[in-house]
Amino acid sequence: MAKLTIKKQSYIKGAAILSAGGFVSKILGALYRIPLTNILGGEGIGVYQMVFPLYCILLTVAASGIPAGIARLVSSGCGEGAEKSAFRLYGAIGLIGSILLYLAAKPLSLLQGETAVELCCKMLSPAVFFVSMMSVVRGYFQGRGNMLPTAATEISEQLIKVIFGCVLACLNRNNLASAVASTLAAVTISEALSAVLAFIFYRKEDAVKPLYRQRQASYKSILAYTIPLTFTAMALPLSQLAESILAVNLLRRAGQNATALYGIFSGCAVTIVNLPVSVTYGLAAASVPHISPEAARGKMSSAKLKAVKCLFLTLAVAAPAAVGLYIFAPLAAKIIFRSLDKSQTDLLIRLVRVMAVNAVTLSLAQTSSACLTSLGSPVKAAISQWFTAILRVALAAMLIKFTSLSITSLAIAADCSYLVAVLLNIWYIIRAKQKAGGVYENNVGRSRIKRRRSERQGD
Repeated sequence: MAKLTIKKQSYIKGAAILSAGGFVSKILGALYRIPLTNILGGEGIGVYQMVFPLYCILLTVAASGIPAGIARLVSSGCGEGAEKSAFRLYGAIGLIGSILLYLAAKPLSLLQGETAVELCCKMLSPAVFFVSMMSVVRGYFQGRGNMLPTAATEISEQLIKVIFGCVLACLNRNNLASAVASTLAAVTISEALSAVLAFIFYRKEDAVKPLYRQRQASYKSILAYTIPLTFTAMALPLSQLAESILAVNLLRRAGQNATALYGIFSGCAVTIVNLPVSVTYGLAAASVPHISPEAARGKMSSAKLKAVKCLFLTLAVAAPAAVGLYIFAPLAAKIIFRSLDKSQTDLLIRLVRVMAVNAVTLSLAQTSSACLTSLGSPVKAAISQWFTAILRVALAAMLIKFTSLSITSLAIAADCSYLVAVLLNIWYIIRAKQKAGGVYENNVGRSRIKRRRSERQGD
C-alpha cells in the first residue's frame, strides 16, 4: 500500500486548521464589503446580489455535497478511488451548471428588469465548474484526515477575489455594469486559481501510487452520500429565498421599508453572526474522518462517544462566542457597517443580540449534521435540515403577520428553528446507535468480503 505523503492530523489539529481557514476567509469576505460598497455604491451592490441566488442554487447542486460525501467514503475505507470517479461525475455536473448559468443570463436579466445582470451571469458562469472540481479534492483530503488543502484553498479564494475584485472594479468604475461584471469575473478567477492550487496538493499526494491497480468507487456509491448532502445544503438557500419573498411582502403591506429592513437583517446581522459560526465549521468537517472509521468497523458505541465529544467541543467554542456577540455587537456594527445611520445601527445591534444564540444552535446543528453523515445517516441529516427550513419560514411569516416584532421576527424564527434542528439531529444520532448501525455494519462487511474475494481471484 502507498505511503501517504502527508500525515493524518488529529481531530483537534484538523479542526483548528479548518476553523482558522474558515474564519480568515469570512473576515476577508466581510472586509471586502467595505471597499466594494464604496466603489459600486448601493445600486451596484444591488446588481451584484441579484446574480447570486441562481448561482448559489447551481453551486449547491454541483458542489455542496461533495466534500462531506467523498470524505465519508474515503475515511470509511470503502471508497477506494472515489475521488477519480467523482472527478468525472461532478466535472460533468459542474460543466452543465456553468452552461445553464450562461444560458440563463439573458432570461434572468429580463425577468429582473436589469440588463447588467446578463453580463454578470456570463462572467460568473465558469466558477460553477471550478468549484465543483475543487470540492472533490477537498473531500478527498478531508477523508484522509488532512485539512490543510481545504483551509488553504478557502483563504486563497477570498484573497484572490479581494485583490482582483478591487483592482478590476476600480479600473471600470466609470461604467457601473462593467464594474459589477468585473467583480464577478474576479470570483471566477479566484475559483480557477484556487482549483489549480487544490490540484497541486492532489498531484503531490497522488505521486506515490500503490503497486496494485486501485479499484475505483462506483458512481452509485458516491451519489448515495452526495445526493442527500446536496439536498441538505439546498434547504438553506431555498428557505432564504422563500423567507425573503414572504418577509418583504408582509413588511411592505404593513407600511414599512421592507427592502431596507431585510437588507439589515440578511446582509448585516447574518454576516456578523456567521463570523464566529465559521470557526466551528472546522469542528464539523473534521468530525467526518474522526468518526467514520469507527462506524465502518461496526464500533457504533465508540463512534457515538466520538460524536458526543465533537458536540461538546463545539459547545465549548460556540458558547463564549455567543456571549462575545451579545457584548460586542455595537462595536462590530460600527466597524463593519459604519455607513449605516443611527436608527439602522440600533436595529442591527438589536438583531445581532437576539441572534447571538445562533452562534450556539447553528454551530451545534452543523456539527451534529456532520456526525450523522459520519454514522452513515446522511438522509436523516437532510430530513432534519428541510424540516428546520420549512419551520423557519413558516414561523417568521406568522410572527410578522400576527405580532408587532417586524424584522426581529426573522431573528427569533432562526433561533427557534436551529434549536429544533439540534434536538432532531441528537435524537437521530441516538437512534443510529441502536437501529441504523446494524444495517450499515452489514453493508460495510459485505463490501469488504466482495473486495477480498476479487483480490484473491486477481492473484
